[in-house]
Amino acid sequence: MANGERVPVQTYVTEAQRDIWEREAKQRDMSRAEYVRTMVQAGRRSFELSETGTDTNGDSGNAGDAQVSDATPGVDGLEDRILDVLENEGVADWETLVAGVTDDIESRLDTTLERLQADNRVRYSGRRGGYTVVDDE
Repeated sequence: MANGERVPVQTYVTEAQRDIWEREAKQRDMSRAEYVRTMVQAGRRSFELSETGTDTNGDSGNAGDAQVSDATPGVDGLEDRILDVLENEGVADWETLVAGVTDDIESRLDTTLERLQADNRVRYSGRRGGYTVVDDE
């Protein structure tokens, strides 16, 4: 099998859990597959594996895991989103596909900027004419 080739992974969860994942994926404008892949990788990052394979709790892990990329090789979720649009629409022209993969980006950007400002990580600077990172002074 070629390095970076996508392979299927199957798991079984309760219907209630699947429904929660589906709802959360839709809230994030993601396909369910993209959501599960992202959440698994986020969970793996929380273990903070070191190069020696020991996590922050001192437990031994697989040293190779520390070097695994968070992204699915060759996939940024766009393929899943395109397939979702086509499955929902049946046939989609260019404009429909663009709308489907960029759906709600302005709202997501606004919400994210509001959260970053509330966390005092970003601020709007009228003098500089845009948003800037807040210095950790």
